Amino acid sequence: MLTADHWNTLRSMMNRIIPQDDFPNAWDAGVGNYLSRQLARDLKHQVENYRLGLNALEAESRAYSGKSFTELDTSTQDKLLSRLETGEVTIPWPVNPADFFHMVIGHVMEGFYSDPGNGGNRDSVVWRMIRFESPE
Repeated sequence: MLTADHWNTLRSMMNRIIPQDDFPNAWDAGVGNYLSRQLARDLKHQVENYRLGLNALEAESRAYSGKSFTELDTSTQDKLLSRLETGEVTIPWPVNPADFFHMVIGHVMEGFYSDPGNGGNRDSVVWRMIRFESPE
C-alpha cells in the first residue's frame, strides 16, 4: 500500500483538484477513504502507479521549488499540477505525468460523487451540494 508520506502528498493533490468552498474539499468529503478502499480492492493494479507517480511528484516539486509538494502554497501547487497536466516536467518520470494526473482526477471524481457506502461523499454532502435526491 501507500506510505504516510504518499497519503500526505495525495491529500494535498486531491484538495487542489477539489478545494474547499461552501462545501468540503476532496479529503474532508471522504475521497481519501474511498481511494484507500479502492486501492485495496478494485484498483490494486494501480497501487504501483500511485507510488511511482507520488514519488515523482515529490521529486518534481523539489526540483521546481526546492520544497515538498505539501509545503507549497496552494498557488504554487496549482502551477505545478498545471505543468503535470500538460506533461511539462523538469525531471524524468517513471510514469507519464499527464496520465498520472488524469488518473488521480478520475479517481477523485469517483470518490467525491460516489454513493456514500463506497467511502466517499461523506454524509452525502456532495449529493446535497448538487441537489441530488438519494434513492433511499
